[in-house]
Amino acid sequence: MNKSKKKLKPKILKQPILKEQWDRFYWGPKVQRLRLFKSNLLYVPIDLRYRLGVLYRTTRYRIERVLGYRLGHLFQYAPRARIASSSFRPHLDLASLPSIALVTPSFEQAAYVEQTLQSVISQYYPKLHYFVQDGGSKDGSVEILRKYEAQLSGFESKPDGGQSSAINMGFEKAQGEIMGWLNSDDVLMPGALQVVGHYFANHPKVDVIYGNRLIINELGEQVGHWVLPDHEENILSWVDFIPQETLFWRRSLWDKVGGRINEEFRFAIDWELILRFREAGARFAHLAHFLGCFRVHSEQKTSTMIAKRGREEMDLLRQHHLGYVPNDEQIYENILPYLKRHRRAELRWRLQELLNLE
Repeated sequence: MNKSKKKLKPKILKQPILKEQWDRFYWGPKVQRLRLFKSNLLYVPIDLRYRLGVLYRTTRYRIERVLGYRLGHLFQYAPRARIASSSFRPHLDLASLPSIALVTPSFEQAAYVEQTLQSVISQYYPKLHYFVQDGGSKDGSVEILRKYEAQLSGFESKPDGGQSSAINMGFEKAQGEIMGWLNSDDVLMPGALQVVGHYFANHPKVDVIYGNRLIINELGEQVGHWVLPDHEENILSWVDFIPQETLFWRRSLWDKVGGRINEEFRFAIDWELILRFREAGARFAHLAHFLGCFRVHSEQKTSTMIAKRGREEMDLLRQHHLGYVPNDEQIYENILPYLKRHRRAELRWRLQELLNLE
């Protein structure tokens, strides 16, 4: 009788530990220790508490600076001396190097144009055709251009239709197999044209190249840098991270896409041209060299126009190549894999710099 009752008795399953119970068990002691720490912190002298807070914020900032993304950010750290350009030894004879046509559009940039000229002239590239197209400046720019006239292929100062128009006018007068333009407030890194010429000579199938960028302030001090990963085609539909002052291409490609800068654009000039290059089937390559310095100052077009005309032009390009205008969250989501590759490239560069110092 007792045995039958035992058989009829329902089996009681062991109740699993609920998540709330587990959280209470796992986090409880930690929370208690944290509360105890905070209560004891009240008895720490005020000056020590302040120092601990400064140490915490500084440590957090340094970790974020090391692991964060630099692309798209201009002022990244306090001004410092510029890093030296990577060592490059020319190994081709002069006959093997291609000629380079470089144009500088300028208007009212007397404060910076001389530094730009010096950065190009000091390259001592044997086959350089360097032309400066000034928009009729009245601030002393023309006197500076006359000072270097013997070292230029030429210069002209007369009213134009803006930067795009000045670039087109300059390229009509500068002849060369390789082309590029350098704005009158930016500078080239030492040896940049040798790197460009040698790469094009050694890689005849490559149509477009670009490198890494330093960011400098009004005084020429370094306030940031961009170390880019290897080239990726799809990222160009979303955003343009290619540093314009490091961009060079073959004249044959230039002629293929129309041979002119689109003068309807005033801000996204280089991005529109790069997208035309891509549509024409151009082969891109990124060089792991700092080729140019981008200057940030209060009067530059990048600072004053990005919130107005710049946004409109960027949305126009995205509409054309994506079929719609994405919001900021969609842009970030699609460029995130590229940003992660950029962070790895940044860390590799830093490690290499440390090894070189040792």
